[in-house]
Amino acid sequence: MALAWRLTALTLLGRNVRDQKCRFFSISCFRCGTVVPFKLSDIGEGIRDVTIKEWYVRPGDRVSQFDNICEVQSDKASVTITSRYDGLIKALHYKVDEVALIGDSLLDIELYDDNGNRRDETGSDNQQQQQQTTKSESIQSGESVENKNVEQYGLEKALATPAVRRIAMENNINLKDVISTGKGGRVLKEDILAHMEKISASPAGKRVEEKPTADATIVPIKRYSKHMWKTMTQSLSIPHFVYSDECNVNRLMDYRNEVKHLLKEQGISLSLMPFFIKAASRALEKVPQLNSWLDEENQTVQIHEEHNIGIAMDTPDGLVVPNIKNVQKLNILEIARELNRLQEHGKKSAISLNDLSNTTFSLSNIGVIGGTYTKPVILSPQIVIGAFGKVQKLPRFDDKGNVTAANIISISWAADHRVVDGVTMAKYSNLWKHYIENPSFLLIGA
Repeated sequence: MALAWRLTALTLLGRNVRDQKCRFFSISCFRCGTVVPFKLSDIGEGIRDVTIKEWYVRPGDRVSQFDNICEVQSDKASVTITSRYDGLIKALHYKVDEVALIGDSLLDIELYDDNGNRRDETGSDNQQQQQQTTKSESIQSGESVENKNVEQYGLEKALATPAVRRIAMENNINLKDVISTGKGGRVLKEDILAHMEKISASPAGKRVEEKPTADATIVPIKRYSKHMWKTMTQSLSIPHFVYSDECNVNRLMDYRNEVKHLLKEQGISLSLMPFFIKAASRALEKVPQLNSWLDEENQTVQIHEEHNIGIAMDTPDGLVVPNIKNVQKLNILEIARELNRLQEHGKKSAISLNDLSNTTFSLSNIGVIGGTYTKPVILSPQIVIGAFGKVQKLPRFDDKGNVTAANIISISWAADHRVVDGVTMAKYSNLWKHYIENPSFLLIGA
């Protein structure tokens, strides 16, 4: 019955259409734009890959130029990627915590102009892609000429960057034997370095078959830890010497304790570190040659006027050393605010590239963990780093020869012995100690 009624209705509808003058419309998506890949551009500092930390968009969202697209984490810093286009998000190519390489497509976006009309940018985009492909092919071709036995190292079948391929050839490693942790089976630099480390650790240097055992967990080195790998490897080439001393912080602790509760009500956490940082800057004013970068190639030292003092921090993603800029112009309260800000970003592994760049002098406080002594490692191209231990209550003689309880910390300065001598380092350490043991001179700038 229902079927017969539908057939009758359709017949009548068809008759009405034929009997009346009607205009038919073709319905189409008149705002359908060109879909192009949104590629991850070079973000500087030699960064080759990043980890997706957070997406600010999802498929179907409309975005404009300079809108936030996502936040990524490199081995050096967190960077917010913004849109270069006006358009509609069509697809995301990565999930959170996945690794994307520079030049890879993060997402697909459908382009529109200011009037909502379609835009055609495929020509320029394809041209750029062709140039990148040609460049990549030329690099790979050049490397294959240098080594005729490409098949020996699995270079044709393995997915890897030219830099990783070169490491494989120079160390006679077959990339097919390396456990890959990159997206789509890509062999990363840290994969091949880990492979080489296992080879060197095996008996008589024999290669071992790298298959994870049932009770082993494979954890790739990424984010800040990757940067630490690079910088610490470079630091091994620096001839260090260490100058150590101890410092009485009784007066400094009394001063800090008088004001810390008032500042806490204002949302400011005041530790001893802001005083240590300011004392380092005051001492640099009198020994400016230590606030320098070493140019090894030209055998010169660049002395900086700005005291951009780096502070080593432990974060969920590893060690990072952001800096407080122009400490010579800041007071203790301003330094404390900046330190609090960096610590909050460090807890989220969200230190910006600006906070990490142009460090001229570094400090490390192992005392917050509980250590007493340490030998800090210089961060090239800097030439000095200082490290403080925990505060200990120890017996010491006062000016009258009486034994009293004193709050003592140890301090160790590591310097590049190519450009810094022991006398200069001792002079600087004594200045720093003077300001810490006499905080009134630190505050008035004497």
